[in-house]
Amino acid sequence: MSNEKYKYSILYVEDDAVVRANYISYMSRFFDNVYEAESAEKAQQIYKDKKPDILVVDIKLPQKSGIDFLNEVREFDHSTRTIMLTGLSDVETLMSASELKLTRYLVKPISRDELKRALDMAVDEIIHYTTYSNRIIQIKGSCYWDQDKEKLIYQDKEVFLTRKERDLLVLLFSNINRVCKSEDIIYELWYDYDMSKISSLKTLVKTLRKKLPNDTIKNVFGTGYTIEI
Repeated sequence: MSNEKYKYSILYVEDDAVVRANYISYMSRFFDNVYEAESAEKAQQIYKDKKPDILVVDIKLPQKSGIDFLNEVREFDHSTRTIMLTGLSDVETLMSASELKLTRYLVKPISRDELKRALDMAVDEIIHYTTYSNRIIQIKGSCYWDQDKEKLIYQDKEVFLTRKERDLLVLLFSNINRVCKSEDIIYELWYDYDMSKISSLKTLVKTLRKKLPNDTIKNVFGTGYTIEI
């Protein structure tokens, strides 16, 4: 790492206050934003609010483990880089959790040089590799669209959708950053076209917008609708 700070943010999850303060101070030398949490519950809230680029997580946490926390993150997020801190006795457990998609795991006690190299690797992955899963689409904050299951998720809970609302989201999310013409949407949802369906489409969009973050569905005047990510 150079002396210039990275623009990326880190969430460091460690229940030992002395250790946490030590490494927060160290990582703040290289990153502008370093958030801290002493538990998985606190980490989940900070993760939802701040959407950090890198997670540094101790496997042993009170009540809920670091693995449990990261499993919850990975339900919707496959792009946040993660470094797991573990005791030697926990390595086998950690390696069996392949869905965690770790950048590195570090066995305690961990030197600053080891942590520095792991952070270098995480930054390199962010810069050079695309790990975004196009099957889980983050709309804004803690709101997601699951393309495989055709579900809208907000704060880890499924949002109820009518059949037409679901069909419209399937169409729009299949055409991200492209305009879907109103007549094409009507043919797709109602299987025919007449002027009365224009009003039905406008009503459908209006009710669906109430279930989505602001400005998710954009109106392209005289043409149709689009979702921009």
